[in-house]
Formats: sequence, structure tokens, C-alpha cells
Amino acid sequence: MDSIKDIKGIIFDYGGTIDSRGTHWSEVIWAGYQASGVEIDKEVFREAYVFAERELAKTPHIMPDDNFYDLLYKKMVIELTWLADNGKIDPAKIKLLAPDIAMYCYDAARECVEEAKPVLDELSARYPLVLVSNFYGNVESVLADFGLLKYFRKIIESAVVGVRKPDPQIFRLGVEALGMKPEEVLVVGDSYKKDIVPAETIGCKVAWIKGKGWTAEEDAVMHPSIIGKLSELLEVAL
Repeated sequence: MDSIKDIKGIIFDYGGTIDSRGTHWSEVIWAGYQASGVEIDKEVFREAYVFAERELAKTPHIMPDDNFYDLLYKKMVIELTWLADNGKIDPAKIKLLAPDIAMYCYDAARECVEEAKPVLDELSARYPLVLVSNFYGNVESVLADFGLLKYFRKIIESAVVGVRKPDPQIFRLGVEALGMKPEEVLVVGDSYKKDIVPAETIGCKVAWIKGKGWTAEEDAVMHPSIIGKLSELLEVAL
């Protein structure tokens, strides 16, 4: 990607960007299922994943003080219960599988976060950082648990502000929090449709950390802002 040394502030997405190297979280959870020996078809898993996401969106299962393990455990119970209700797994296995898969995913996230911290250390020493995330109302607890709160001047969370990506307004809120013009701000995200497109719509510069996405359509998209890992930001922004 081209040099972005003229930026004055950075907006980071969280989930998928800082905690999974750009890989869609469904892929991380799927790996957890496989590691735990759950024998189901991937398309069936994706149905359970979507069901849980919709359930979490409409019902306040996640509490503000839940850390990421707590969130994952609750999500795994919902997914696994759906699988059991649809005859895909033995209901008796839910109590064993939920904490096992949740811990696998929590450990995977922590590994990625620790990898990202040196990048955030260097960037935050030079630029003010703001977090803009679609989350469940507990992102501050997640960040605190992982030691990430110190990096961000402000946190814009969808469940708190009432605006969700891909609505560009949530990025406008991030730009306003930085007190800058959109063209002075770099947005770093893992989703082409939810991060890159809306950020560009309002005039921000972008960096797309592209891993395995949710759809083949998004996997096929190319863009000049693509980076393979967060550390590449240091080559162009410092």
C-alpha cells in the first residue's frame, strides 16, 4: 500500500483486526470445534454460528463486565444448544464442549493480541488511536482483560452508540472523537464491506488486514490497501 505518513490519527476495528490477524471469527471458532473433536459439517456449523449471532443481537446474554472468555462461553452454549436441538450433537456433550471450545478461542485471541501490542505501542506513541467496533456492550471489559485499554483515546461501540457497521456514521463518530478531518485519519479493519467501504465513503484512508473471510465473494476482492499483518503498518505510517 502507498505511504500514509501524512495521517494524524488512526481508527482501529477490534474483532478480527486485533484479535485474529484478519481472519473472520467463524474460522477461529470452527478450528476450535475441530480441536475439540466435534464432528459436524462446516455448513451446519455456519448455520449455528449465524443463529447465535442473531440471538446475541436480540437478547442481552452478554453483560458489560463479561470478558472475552465469558462471551465465548455463552456464545458456544447457544451454538451447541442449536446443534443439539437439530440433532447434530449429543446434548450431554454441551457442558464439556462449551468451555473447551471457548478456551481454545480465548487462547487464540490472546496470542493475536500479544502479537499486536508492539504495533500498538509504536503507533500510539505517534498517533492518537480510537477504537470503532461492532460489539455486544462489553468491549471495554474485553480490552481491559487483554491489557489494551491504554492504547485508545476513546471507544465507539455499536451496542452503546446505537449505530452499527457498515453504517458510515459510526466511523464519523470515530473521526469526531479524534477531532480531525476524515482525510487525516487512517481506518484499520478486517472487513471489506464493514470497515473499508464505509470508511472510504466518508473520506478516510484505509488499511485492510485481509485474512480468511466469511464469503468467497469477499475473499476474491482485491484492494490497494491490503496488508498481510498489522506490523506492516509500521513500515508505512512511521
